[in-house]
Amino acid sequence: MLLDTFAWIEFFNATEKGARVNEILHSNPCFTSAICLAEISEWIEKESLEIEKIMLFVKSFSTIIGLDYSTLELAGILKLKKRKISKNFGMVDAIILATAKQHCLKIVTGDKHFEGENAIIL
Repeated sequence: MLLDTFAWIEFFNATEKGARVNEILHSNPCFTSAICLAEISEWIEKESLEIEKIMLFVKSFSTIIGLDYSTLELAGILKLKKRKISKNFGMVDAIILATAKQHCLKIVTGDKHFEGENAIIL
């Protein structure tokens, strides 16, 4: 399972959707795209939370997948294709989708624009 930023934020906010993420974390091998670390750190800063504690948790409970050329090239292509369907589909979303496709992972998210992909929409 590839957890996107939405899933992590729901988990740390202990919402109902976060409880589902918790179940996934404890019953599946989980991964996080490196691009999500930037979004998570932005959220942490905005909320004035403890960055070290949260980032350590993310890194301990998921394997971080780095970005490589083939993933980034695929992301550009996917962004153009998905933009025809959803105007809100940005480059970070495209990188997450490309990462999932490259590693044959299901995306755990709350973002509706991942519908129709190999995703669990919270």
